[in-house]
Amino acid sequence: MPKLTLSARLVAIGLLLGARLASANEVADTRIVVDTSTLPAITGAAGDANPYRGNSRAADIGRQAFNQACARCHGPDGDNKGQVGPDLLKLDRGCSRIADPAIREMCIVDNDQYFLKSVQDGKTRVGVVHMPAWKDVLPPAAIWTIRSFLESRARPATPVQSR
Repeated sequence: MPKLTLSARLVAIGLLLGARLASANEVADTRIVVDTSTLPAITGAAGDANPYRGNSRAADIGRQAFNQACARCHGPDGDNKGQVGPDLLKLDRGCSRIADPAIREMCIVDNDQYFLKSVQDGKTRVGVVHMPAWKDVLPPAAIWTIRSFLESRARPATPVQSR
């Protein structure tokens, strides 16, 4: 096995420590409280879809929750101007291009489930936490308000140009 130079060893140690520090810093802020008591209770009949879709009160609550919990990585009010997290206002962009209403709705419900799971479980890649898990901080009702807020701000998809 070849010997590593001192500088190569230091770089490797720095990368490992950097990954550990990044992982250690990405934790959900347990001080965040989202009051959803003015919203209808979520029942089993809600299914997999966002039960607060189109509810302006939920979107208002979701805006406050987003700015407390998500803005540092995804931008204030979801206006991502180069923040490290993806632009969440584009989440349903692909669905909006689907012509068939039934298939478009299935796409949006699939995105609902992806969003809920991503927020609850966070995102970890090769041992580095890119987004903390929020399941112990934000109940599903709070997560759905955030989804409703993002949907209320979503940018429409650019139409595909035919050649």
